[in-house]
Amino acid sequence: MRKRSYAARFVVGLITAGLFAACAGPQISYRVTPLSAAAADTAKLVAPVAPKHSYSVPSPNGARNDDYYWLRDDTRQSPEVLGYLNAENSYRDAMLQHTQPLQDKLYGELVARIKPDDASVPVLEHGYWYYTRFEAGRDYPIYARRKGSMSADEQVLLDGNAMAQGKSYFQIGASLASPDGHLLAYSEDDVGRRQYTLHVKNLDSGQELTDVIKDVEPDFVWANDNKTLLYVEKDPVTLLSVRLHKHALGSDAANDPLVYEEQDHSYYMGVTKSRSEKYLFIALESTQQTEWRYADASDPNLTFKPVLPREPNHEYQVDHIGRDFIIRTNWQAPNFRIVRAPVAKSADKSSWKDVVAQRSDAFVQSFEVSKNYLAVNERSGGLLKMHILSWYGGKNELIGADEPSYSMTLVDTPDVASDTLRYVYTSLTTPRTTIDYDMRSGTRTVLKRDEIGGGFDASNYVTEYLHATARDGTPVPVSVVYRKGTKLDGSAPLFQYAYGSYGISSDPSFRASWISLLDRGFVVALAHIRGGQELGRSWYEDGKLLHKRNTFTDFVDVTEDLVKRGYGAKDKVFAEGRSAGGLLMGAVANLAPQDYRGIVAYVPFVDVVTTMLDESIPLTTNEFDEWGNPKQKIYYDYMLSYSPVDNVRPQNYPAMLVFTGLWDSQVQYYEPAKWVAKLRATKTDKNPLIFSVDMTAGHGGKSGRFQTYHDTAREYAFLFDQIGITQ
Repeated sequence: MRKRSYAARFVVGLITAGLFAACAGPQISYRVTPLSAAAADTAKLVAPVAPKHSYSVPSPNGARNDDYYWLRDDTRQSPEVLGYLNAENSYRDAMLQHTQPLQDKLYGELVARIKPDDASVPVLEHGYWYYTRFEAGRDYPIYARRKGSMSADEQVLLDGNAMAQGKSYFQIGASLASPDGHLLAYSEDDVGRRQYTLHVKNLDSGQELTDVIKDVEPDFVWANDNKTLLYVEKDPVTLLSVRLHKHALGSDAANDPLVYEEQDHSYYMGVTKSRSEKYLFIALESTQQTEWRYADASDPNLTFKPVLPREPNHEYQVDHIGRDFIIRTNWQAPNFRIVRAPVAKSADKSSWKDVVAQRSDAFVQSFEVSKNYLAVNERSGGLLKMHILSWYGGKNELIGADEPSYSMTLVDTPDVASDTLRYVYTSLTTPRTTIDYDMRSGTRTVLKRDEIGGGFDASNYVTEYLHATARDGTPVPVSVVYRKGTKLDGSAPLFQYAYGSYGISSDPSFRASWISLLDRGFVVALAHIRGGQELGRSWYEDGKLLHKRNTFTDFVDVTEDLVKRGYGAKDKVFAEGRSAGGLLMGAVANLAPQDYRGIVAYVPFVDVVTTMLDESIPLTTNEFDEWGNPKQKIYYDYMLSYSPVDNVRPQNYPAMLVFTGLWDSQVQYYEPAKWVAKLRATKTDKNPLIFSVDMTAGHGGKSGRFQTYHDTAREYAFLFDQIGITQ
């Protein structure tokens, strides 16, 4: 993913048909040499070659040539473009055909670890226990509830399997019962562009209502009258979310009143409800400042006003309990603090009372309120932890853990009046474990630990938490996992993963797919590089804007440190990153190609300057505070210094596998397409460069819990093939 916020999205916008026609040139045909029946002689295969058509990318700081701009087709109907992408897929299949038995074996391993009939931990809401469950062999969840207790009869609310029939892609965005429990609103996407359609179902009769609203964000809220929905309109062209509407059931959605419109398009917009259910919130969020607006959820007029008017560089989030708003704020607190303020005086900072004070050694990430307690997700020592405080004093506790590297994450807690906190504990060796914590007694009750099939035994694996030294002397945290018995003498293959953007931290959580690496002798390392917030706000600030190169050099320095310590063989190091982590992969490939045997990039954001120059491209303006505005020369020059496409040069590159989705709404398919085309035309080695284009998916890949593992199996087979692992 690139940016994830209330509305997690990044998309590249429209190009005129005339411009495309001028750039595309004549229709192109591609030929992929077939494999012989006897063997996979990949060296003789001919890769597709994208023709060059010079195009000048304008800028206040000078024009740049882009030979592959013609690959951008927002209609996704151009025969030339589709022909090239399909040729790449044919080449992929031919190059990897000899690994198909291994891919099949890996896919079987991966899906065997998934519990066939899994179910979520139920959550109590308005007298009903809500949960999702899967049936054996089926891809999509069933949404259900039981009234009063889990021994009551089940009522199926939505069957994702039935809804997905006949569709190449399907996803339920959100579902939410009305306060009285008689209606269900839900959103769905059947393309992969994250343009959702909102529906409403009568849960008493099982009938779908005529209320259907297209091109919306996945999330929405009910007002307390059980007949009014607030939703965020999504522009069908730009995909920006700038307008909040109010819909009365039974009315024509085309006439839905406008509740709020955001004029500043550097903001994302979301809508939510307080835990107390008294207030509705509009959450407006840019990279460096926020504004929340509130209205009484029982007010028929739903008049919203600011909790606190927006201020430069001020970020805050809000919830409500009793007579007060509880506010997480970075005002006079770089690592954030939590304050309590009377609702009527929330905009007056002199009324704020500290609940959790600012600390230099702990970053306040999120919080949850209940009647008697406050639960805080904090980052300290680079790890995500749980901190519990009583509103009335006496309780101030950090929940402990036994492993050196782990994460604890707040999840839905049953009831705002309850003294029970619910969180998920996980590590690189411990599957996701849902725990109820009694805040009065300190008792922990494990509700569920994910069952991992395929003979997994956590005691067979070891996790470590260590620090690598970056070239500027900064210690960079690294979480490491390997199977017991793996030799740490510099002979093992090393797989390194990171993200490092938007302040999004890479927590050491369990990934069942990595077992296929560990059981074949790999050491897996999760690098907590600058650009995340593992070590607080400064860790993020040191990895963005004019400090962005720290993200890339941190990753390389972690690799070199781990190899020096014997965690990996110098000639068997592999790297993977996704979205903005794909930018990381592109930068690393240019900076230190000699350090990696292979690089895998999923939906990579690699054409940074061209994308950020074009404000007609959806959400570009939302990103200026992260990357910089390249219309300003200081940012233009800096971004140009690391943009992967712009820095491809004649040199040897590692073996590379690049994934994209034709319908990606965050990083458009043509960014990696241009990158691959330029690499093919420029690099001096004969290492494989394979481009995999999912013609039916978006940024998150295929829908369905099993289908996504085909790409994982393809990736691992590609990695294993580079070092001769055939089993």
